[in-house]
Amino acid sequence: MKNPEPKPITTIGEKLGISPDDLIPYGKFIAKVPYRKLLELKDKPDGKLVLVTAMNPTPAGEGKTTTSIGLSMAFNRLGINSIVTLREPSLGPVMGVKGGATGGGNAQILPMEEINLHFTGDIHAVTSAHNLLSAMLDAALKFSSVDIDPTKIIWPRAMDMNDRALRHIVVGLGGSANGVPREDGFVISAASEVMAILCLARDLKDLKERLSRIIVAYSKKKNPITAGDLKAHGAMAVLLKDAMNPNLVQTIENTPVFVHGGPFANIAHGTNSVIATRLALKLSDVVVTEAGFGADLGGEKFLDFVSRVGGFNVNGVVLVASLKALKYHGGVKKDELDIENLEAIE
Repeated sequence: MKNPEPKPITTIGEKLGISPDDLIPYGKFIAKVPYRKLLELKDKPDGKLVLVTAMNPTPAGEGKTTTSIGLSMAFNRLGINSIVTLREPSLGPVMGVKGGATGGGNAQILPMEEINLHFTGDIHAVTSAHNLLSAMLDAALKFSSVDIDPTKIIWPRAMDMNDRALRHIVVGLGGSANGVPREDGFVISAASEVMAILCLARDLKDLKERLSRIIVAYSKKKNPITAGDLKAHGAMAVLLKDAMNPNLVQTIENTPVFVHGGPFANIAHGTNSVIATRLALKLSDVVVTEAGFGADLGGEKFLDFVSRVGGFNVNGVVLVASLKALKYHGGVKKDELDIENLEAIE
């Protein structure tokens, strides 16, 4: 791997035509770009959009992130201004089998440790907004302010970690002061509907409207109860106001990168935020973006509805297929994927 020499994030911003005054710095090498920057650029034509997807996923990973980063770096080497837009890593996979999500080899983004860990706190904000709604739901159940059937609550709690012991739990124990005892559970924050909404919202108003439509439970008359019915969506949006702004970082060759949002593709749509991709299209000639899992999940969802929400025109698609993945689907065990096996890929 090359010895990375990151430049100050203000230098990366200036390369895109963003002044230091328009950046919200998180240290020397990370900054947020206010999403309202899009208003200043609304009359500027969009660049080209390239979608990177892959064959069926495996535990070994197919290299979509690495390919996306490398492709954007290659465009810049050819003199074509390019930005790569990626999802934020979830601590669950980072601390689990899969590991980090900042690329590999000579195609990495920096600073790796900060991006793979707490970064700018976006996922924490998503988790807090999600659990605020959970708390308000239980409060409404306890005080009977809304007609809620306690057996028809479908909104879980969230945390950004793999913890199987919390998938199915009982809450409200310890007496009436602690609420109504009921079954509950946790999902990982990347699987939260709040994360998906954050990455589809076009602005703060759109975010609030989408949050208000979240269905959290059903009444005893079987009518849906929403976050809007609980009057939770305004406070949730306040918690997410800074998370709306895309995060600007760089590759090891100083190619600009937006890393923003992180919904899973097997549960949600599996791509970074619409805002980050829209902003990148205004600031560069070619944007390379990645869709999670395989082409039948993240890729198809991007083409079917993310593009429609964002108003994107996909100009090209890259399909990543690795020998490791081919061997794995040919029946080879994960710990034997590095061994030559021609029969498995025939």
